[in-house]
Formats: sequence, C-alpha cells, structure tokens
Amino acid sequence: MNDVNPGPARPTRRRVLYGALGAAGAVALQPFGTPDAAGLVATRRFGRYEVLALLDAHGPFPGTMQAAFPDATAADWERARCLDPAAFGTGDTWELDFRCYAVRRPGGRVTLVDTGIGPVGSPAGGWAPVPGRLPRALAEAGIGPADVETVVLTHLHEDHYGWSVTPEGVPVFPNARYVVQHAEVAALGPTRTARTYVVEPLLRAGQLDEVDGRTVLAGASAGAGRPGGGVTLLPTPGHTPGHQSVLVEGGGDRLLVTGDVLVHAVQLGAPAVRYAYEADPATARHSREHLLAEARRTGTLLATAHLNRPFIRARA
Repeated sequence: MNDVNPGPARPTRRRVLYGALGAAGAVALQPFGTPDAAGLVATRRFGRYEVLALLDAHGPFPGTMQAAFPDATAADWERARCLDPAAFGTGDTWELDFRCYAVRRPGGRVTLVDTGIGPVGSPAGGWAPVPGRLPRALAEAGIGPADVETVVLTHLHEDHYGWSVTPEGVPVFPNARYVVQHAEVAALGPTRTARTYVVEPLLRAGQLDEVDGRTVLAGASAGAGRPGGGVTLLPTPGHTPGHQSVLVEGGGDRLLVTGDVLVHAVQLGAPAVRYAYEADPATARHSREHLLAEARRTGTLLATAHLNRPFIRARA
C-alpha cells in the first residue's frame, strides 16, 4: 500500500507509524460470500472457477485516516462509513483487512493473487500485524503450497508479497511461477526491499515471470469473453507503476481482484479521493474511476484487499 519509489517529501508508512507512536459518483455496495467458521475463507463460484478470499490479517493502519486520504471531505467520510462501517476505529483510526485470493480451477489447480504480510521477520513487520495467517487459510481451503501453480503479485508492496518467500529467500510455493508486470520490477532501484527480499530470490529460483500489459494466464482453457471464461491480468497503474488487477470470468459473471486500486471505502464513494501513498495520483485516479465505471456497467463483482468484506458489487 505504500510507494514503490517515494520522493523525499512523500511520507512512508514507517514514518507515519513512528509519528503516530510519538504523538500517541456514489457507489452502493452489496456484500457476497460466506466465510468459514474461523472467518479466514469466503468463497464464490464463477462457472468452473472457485474464488476464495483468504484473510491473512486484520489490524489498524498507522496514523489517521485523514492523513492517509487528505482530500476527503466530511461528506466523503459519512458516505464511506455507510459503505464499510468496520473500517472506522476509535478516533480517526482506520481498521482494515489484509486479504489474498485464490482462484481454483478444475483438477485443483490454483492461482494465488498476492501473498499478504508474511511471517515474523518479513518486511511488513515494521507496521503490519505479522505473522499473517495465509498458510492457515490455505490449509483450511484444502490448498497446499505445491498445489499453487501461479502466484500473481498485483504489485510489490510489502503487505502483498510477504508470504512469497521465506525470510531466508526460499520460495514458499515451489511449483509456482510468480507473475508481475515488467513495469513494476523496472521501477525498483537496486537496493529497494522488494527487489532484495522477493525479486532477486525468485529470479535465482527461476520462478519470476515478468509480463507486459494485458495477459491471459496460462492454464485458462479459454480466453476472457469466451463461453468457458478465463483469468486475465489487467494493468491498473498509478498506485504503483506496474500495478495489475485480475479479472475472472465464468458462468456468465465477472469478478475483479482489485489489489490496491482502491484501499478504503472512501475511494468507492468518492473515486477522486487520493491516497497519500500512491506513486502517481493522477494515474491512480484514472485507473480507479475506469475500474469502477466498468464494474458498474458490467455488474462485475469486486474482490478487495483491504475493505472489511471481501466481495462487493458496485452499483450506480
């Protein structure tokens, strides 16, 4: 959720955290999906695809909501409170989920979208509630590490790649290719944590697959828009240079795993509201507005990373 390449004047989430410690067009949403008894897994079916929301963690964001979304007005916050009341903690604090998704196809083949905050010792440990529970959620869904054939990283922020490798640099999913947009990797400097912690270990293991633009994933027996459906990567840049979302089509319905195109309900009710940690706010706004307009037009279900319910349908 933070910048890939923050400038000197742009705050980082660790700076916000330390500061907080020192200082002590409207969219209607309809929830879908039923969680398991532990609340870690919620499932929806799209034709031959099963989409599972996997809750890695829940906790407060460091700092205040107003600092994270400085342009939001009182009316924007009031609308957001109606859309996702669980996001509002005490005072001006933001409570959020950290969620990954699995797309299971016939035969048990699995595409995992994002890998959460990771274990103790992962880069997100400086501010996020590690250890995450993704391994437990996968186990409860009947998915073992060897069952995952593809890991899609929507972007290279530490709360989205944490379970990709161990702190020792060993890929957690030994049979998977890890798919990321080339623009995302190209934007990383040589000493950036995302490069040293996850990109370089995956390159050494021969498991990193850089793609460029809209891509139909291997393993989908029919492309997007065909009767059999498909799983397609869609570039949605702005939050980071190479941010991507994942479109699942099947059974006459569509689902879009949004990543961090939108991170809080305030951006659903008021898509023009910028997030303080967007690499390119203007591009991020364009991606968000286009995504929401298409979702409303097509009745696409949204699968969100940080709202407090996994599946929502945007309606005008």
